[in-house]
Amino acid sequence: MGKISEFTEKDYEVIARDYADLKEAAKKRCADQYELDQIQKAFEFANEAHKGVRRRSGEPYILHPIAVAKIVVSNIGLGYKSIIAALLHDVVEDTDYTVEDLSSLFGEKVATLVEGLTKIKTVLDNEDKAVQKSMQAENFKRILLTLNDDVRVVLIKLADRLHNCRTIEFMPEHKRDKILSETMFIFIPLAHRLGLYSIKSEMEDIWLRYKEPEAFNEITEKINRNVLDKDKEINEFIEPIDAALKRAGFKFEIKKRVKTPYSIWKKMNTKGVSFDQIYDLYAVRIIFDPDPASEETERDQCYHVFSIITSIYHYKSDRMRDWVNAPKSNGYEALHCTLMSNSGIWVEVQIRSHRMNEIAEKGIAAHWAYKKDGFAGEGQSEMDKWIVKVKEILVNPDINALELLDLIHNDLIQSEILVFTPKGEQRSIEKGATALDFAYAIHSQIGSKAIAAKANLRLVPLSYVLKTGDQIEIITAENERPKKEWLRFVKTSKARRLILDQIKSERQTYIKIGKKMLEKRLGEIGKTLNDKVINSLMEEFEVFDSKPEEMYFKIGCGAIVLDDLENKLKKYYGINRESYFVISDSDVNHRFILATCCTPILGESVVGFKSSDGTVTVHTRTCSNANNLAAKFGDKIVTVKWDKDLNSGSNYLARISLKGADRIGMINDITRVTSKGMNVNIRRINLGTEDGIFDGFIDLYVHDIDDLENLILKLKNIKGIESVARKEL
Repeated sequence: MGKISEFTEKDYEVIARDYADLKEAAKKRCADQYELDQIQKAFEFANEAHKGVRRRSGEPYILHPIAVAKIVVSNIGLGYKSIIAALLHDVVEDTDYTVEDLSSLFGEKVATLVEGLTKIKTVLDNEDKAVQKSMQAENFKRILLTLNDDVRVVLIKLADRLHNCRTIEFMPEHKRDKILSETMFIFIPLAHRLGLYSIKSEMEDIWLRYKEPEAFNEITEKINRNVLDKDKEINEFIEPIDAALKRAGFKFEIKKRVKTPYSIWKKMNTKGVSFDQIYDLYAVRIIFDPDPASEETERDQCYHVFSIITSIYHYKSDRMRDWVNAPKSNGYEALHCTLMSNSGIWVEVQIRSHRMNEIAEKGIAAHWAYKKDGFAGEGQSEMDKWIVKVKEILVNPDINALELLDLIHNDLIQSEILVFTPKGEQRSIEKGATALDFAYAIHSQIGSKAIAAKANLRLVPLSYVLKTGDQIEIITAENERPKKEWLRFVKTSKARRLILDQIKSERQTYIKIGKKMLEKRLGEIGKTLNDKVINSLMEEFEVFDSKPEEMYFKIGCGAIVLDDLENKLKKYYGINRESYFVISDSDVNHRFILATCCTPILGESVVGFKSSDGTVTVHTRTCSNANNLAAKFGDKIVTVKWDKDLNSGSNYLARISLKGADRIGMINDITRVTSKGMNVNIRRINLGTEDGIFDGFIDLYVHDIDDLENLILKLKNIKGIESVARKEL
């Protein structure tokens, strides 16, 4: 509940204006006046319930549920019951009204939706203080459990999260970190999986704006500048396409778009390229009305459009993506191709029918709406299959909230490839999946009895990594049983879960094996198994809501690998923590260490996480491990900052990756820029050359983040260097 104060005349005007906008948008989703009247009734009820209450921003609280309701209707396309639920979603949590009250006023279905949306406030207690639970993981599990009842709860929750992100500037820093990390770890992948492109993209851009403000502002400025410069060229590119499609008798519209700041930033960082090197910055979307009188199907008409535009411009064959013949698991259908314009720029063209566009923009809501009208074909879609898979995971009594969070997260972010059964049936499976993953995807019994596979009629091991277009046959043996070694190479959450379930019958054996393995490995690094080590490693391996036996079991069956154990324990042993001059805004008595995963550098934006022994591990704000921790354990976030005076003269290790065209003197130029030009000490150079192209990295010591950024800029200016980027050690 927010602050209480009397509303002003201006407040009432803003409320009336925002609700009028919602009402206008809702008309398109309401079947009759009764439904509109129910929305009016819900607004008046919520407005009275939240009367006088303000958000952190100072605005009337009722503006939040109105905004959520607008997202529900405009961005997702849900109906009047969902609009009502969005308006009422905080009433039960923040006022004295009950779910029963809402049921009597608005019906059982609306009350059920609101109940599903009501947040958990009860702190989960546990008598064993060594055992910790994640409130965020439990909350997320609750969100997913609503899939068993009504997926609309999840969709409204996404709308709620989007509006919270829009107003995140009013949150304190530690709360902001928690929300942004949860959003990146859970809600953005969930929006992607449910096909909500506009919500996903807006959340990503908000994340970037607050996590990397300088990069966001720089990219946004360059986008605006480039759009002005290139807009004429894009219009010239479109003109012959427009004319050709009209001659062919198509009814259509053509839209222009530019990549989002986040997608550009991600590509720049993953590929190590500059803004100017992103060739598919622009996209053109052709949205057509299928001709019902045509002998061509909707799909055939997509290919017809493709044939017309590729007769005008050359296309890049390796950038062709056919999501019409094989839709994505979130229901997305479109034909993508990248064309070379007459002015020499690459332009991505997306070909969609209006039905496909609705599904692309509004995801699962549009998918099911069209399915009801008979457009989605018979049987289960990939979207339906995913919902079923989630339900199967949720009903597993042996899975805890943290395991569920990791399983679902990994499943949400997967990229897909297409493979075939021996009978030629097409199957979609996670990129990087193995033959054994494929076996379990077909049936659990086939997976558990698998001994080998055939890929394109050639015998391969179960660890064989599948490639797009592979035809896979699984070879089984009646007496075969799942092996713990399988956990080392399976990729999909389903296969991992089923293997673990099947070997749990031998749990005690694996517990003994795991404990012996841990004791042996600890002995090799001069450590013994004691309570401090156990607690430290349970925290490190995120076995929070279990006993040590669960950790031993996972070690014994291979689910936890004891690689790099010494470094994992460094955060608890043998570290002069005071040598890292990081101080906390709230508690200067904390001990600090720098995370080894992202190796923060003086001046970089950082965030801290407090462990059970009080030690604060400091990560960069964009570190993926930090985001994962914040998504699961937001209560452990500590606001930290650098003390530059104390750090004067310190050096920080960083790794820079380089790629480019090899030539005589290249190494000399690189070392001259780093050692002489920047006065930076090189620790290690690892550069390899093949067919005239060099690729590798340099490890070096810098004084602060400005040093590193200046060095990267200077290296980019060396003749022949194509890409320079910071890389994790």
